[in-house]
Amino acid sequence: MQNPYPQITQIPQMLRASFAGNSAQLRNQSLNNQCNLRNLRIGVSPVLQEALKTEIAFQPELRPSLQVKTITRTAREFLTLAKPEITLMVMISAGVSCLMASDSLNLAVLTHTVLGTGLVAAGAATLNQFIERALDGNMRRTSKRPLPAGKLTAQAALAFGISLSAAGTIYLIQFLNTLTALLGLFTLISYLFVYTPLKRKTRLCTLIGAFPGAAPILMGWAGANNNLSPEAWVLYAILFLWQFPHFYAIGWLYREDYARAGMLMLPSLDENDERTVFEHILVSTQFLFVASLLPVFIAHAGKLYFASAMILGISFYYFAYHAAQSRSKAAAKRLLHASVIYLPLLYLFMILDRVNR
Repeated sequence: MQNPYPQITQIPQMLRASFAGNSAQLRNQSLNNQCNLRNLRIGVSPVLQEALKTEIAFQPELRPSLQVKTITRTAREFLTLAKPEITLMVMISAGVSCLMASDSLNLAVLTHTVLGTGLVAAGAATLNQFIERALDGNMRRTSKRPLPAGKLTAQAALAFGISLSAAGTIYLIQFLNTLTALLGLFTLISYLFVYTPLKRKTRLCTLIGAFPGAAPILMGWAGANNNLSPEAWVLYAILFLWQFPHFYAIGWLYREDYARAGMLMLPSLDENDERTVFEHILVSTQFLFVASLLPVFIAHAGKLYFASAMILGISFYYFAYHAAQSRSKAAAKRLLHASVIYLPLLYLFMILDRVNR
């Protein structure tokens, strides 16, 4: 019986012959073979398709591009482990505090503070995902992270997290001072071994986690001055209180996900108790508004900061109040976005006011 697909039997021989030719012939032959493969997929057995794919995959011309793609993809997964958005906010907080503590701009100290704090924060984020990899797999929001999705091994994540944390701590000791390094180490340990396990044991976990969560402010101040003055604690209070409306909004938006993983991220015993959750959001936003004005009285902030803090505080409270009234996911999402805008703007006007003094 005549072979209905004569081209198929010729492809392996064509591929083998192409290896003996020059590089231009190899490139052209490879393209032709791949086109033939695509054109002949209908009616060709899966086994034969796999055999053809294997021969094409072993062509030396294709190996470098595959290696580059693999390396790039792996690097992207490691970057995801470091939670770059959160790490960036940590670095900004430390940098702002460092600038506020400095009498004049010292780029070397600022750079060392930001980089060292960022390394510790990235290490903490990576190790947190290593610890919670099984829980992350139970939540839709986190199931596609590198570890639950199987894109990286747990051993690789553990080694990466320890390396970042150790590098950050050593970096802070070497280029800044012991106080800053100890604050970073305290943040790392309390975040991983106090806050993280308490997520499944007590609804006070957000309150407890807010203490290491605001520590980058203290690290930035210590990096510049090697001490913690009252002004540092005022800035610490602002970041400490900001976390409650921010994380309670996240907790409310993803309460079903957290409940599925057994995480107690909301202050109410009932995950659907809207009144208690939004009462906590309102109260914490009110305290945040008061704390944001304290730099005027304790840190000698000027009129520019005072006016900006008033406007930003009232605007942020508007979103919190609207969310408390409607108790809807849309309003909670707007509050979350407002919190992400509020803090960098407050930092910005804080620095501008400092420069103008």
